[in-house]
Amino acid sequence: MSTTTEQLSGLSATTLLRFATAGSVDDGKSTLVGRLLHDSKSVLTDQLEAVEHASRSRGQEAPDLALLTDGLRAEREQGITIDVAYRYFATPRRRFILADTPGHVQYTRNMVTGASTAELAVVLVDARNGVVEQTRRHAAVAALLRVPHVVLAVNKMDLVEYAEPVFARIAEEFTTYASELGVPEITAIPISALAGDNVVEPSAHMDWYGGPTVLEHLETVPVSHDLTDCPARFPVQYVIRPQTAEHPDYRGYAGQIASGALRVGEAVTVLPSGRTSTIAGIDALGNSVDIAWAPQSVTVRLADDVDISRGDLIAPSASAPRTTQDVEATVCHVADQPLAVGQRVLLKHTTRTVKAIVKDIPSRLTLDDLSQHPAPGQLVANDIGRVVVRTAEPLALDAYADSRRTGSFLLIDPADGTTLAAGMAGDSFASAKAVTAQDDEGWDF
Repeated sequence: MSTTTEQLSGLSATTLLRFATAGSVDDGKSTLVGRLLHDSKSVLTDQLEAVEHASRSRGQEAPDLALLTDGLRAEREQGITIDVAYRYFATPRRRFILADTPGHVQYTRNMVTGASTAELAVVLVDARNGVVEQTRRHAAVAALLRVPHVVLAVNKMDLVEYAEPVFARIAEEFTTYASELGVPEITAIPISALAGDNVVEPSAHMDWYGGPTVLEHLETVPVSHDLTDCPARFPVQYVIRPQTAEHPDYRGYAGQIASGALRVGEAVTVLPSGRTSTIAGIDALGNSVDIAWAPQSVTVRLADDVDISRGDLIAPSASAPRTTQDVEATVCHVADQPLAVGQRVLLKHTTRTVKAIVKDIPSRLTLDDLSQHPAPGQLVANDIGRVVVRTAEPLALDAYADSRRTGSFLLIDPADGTTLAAGMAGDSFASAKAVTAQDDEGWDF
């Protein structure tokens, strides 16, 4: 059975959107997600009954929709989100994978996890409080992770009497800040997650707003996560050598294609060794195919016996990345213990883990004015800063701007395996572009 190029091109269209929610504590993230699930009829009867029971036990007459996503017992008792809550739902127009991320500054690290694979981020702001430091931090993380679409949901508009000037002021402040970070698209929507205004159904209280509801925007925002447009990258996870009577000489390299497409007959280079060969065959789901593409999991067979092991990267020779032992990157520090100059760490990139040392921390980002604080010496929890890391072995690392999959890495404590920082290789933020109002009536900044 063979796969053709026509079949490959037909897969570029997709109806799946990955998005994350973020915001400060009590801005209403979980309530918004619960309202989306409830009003789009994506909640099972037994789930709704459990929420109604939990709400009554807390003395609430109406069901607390936030409990649909706050799944941990500690979360329900405290009324806050601690873990990243993933939910899957669908409408007739699109399928969704959402990550409801914590708002408390202590759990900002989880926002990095939730937004790392998102095509869209919903940043909530309490209309009474406006843009606060945690709002700026979430905007910076979204920009750093190069999330292409950001929605500013100005929540609790019912508590400010649905006043248009309040919304306009917050939208302008956030848009100016996010634009300086290089966020390419920002859409501001006034909502009340508790009352349901502009979440799924248009609000009857804000006739001055003519833009989409949150769900309408989620259903219609153009997303392109066609990884086949990027150069092919195939990190090897496992070497398959059955050595059976049926397959005495079989040698295959199994893994998930991180980006691009691999074709039989294509000249490839194995990194970091630099050895070259040709793809002799590709096995997918028990069948031989002529072409395979991201994010398929396949087994690749080469024409030559090449010394390959877990952690090696197979790439087309014409577009193979350069290898380096000096990694310059921006990191989000996620551990409680600081990251200091001279510290020995492990660097995990795709399926490869190597020893490394932090050679320098040139700067730390100041969220208030986006200035760089030079030579901080160390990074502490939730800091965003530039680092220079020297690795013991070469890495085939792309720039994060070119590939979110092969341009990202983790720094790990070798003593106990704790994740210290999430890194993005190359330039940090996208080039800031002036963002002007496209539709004043629709508040699409």
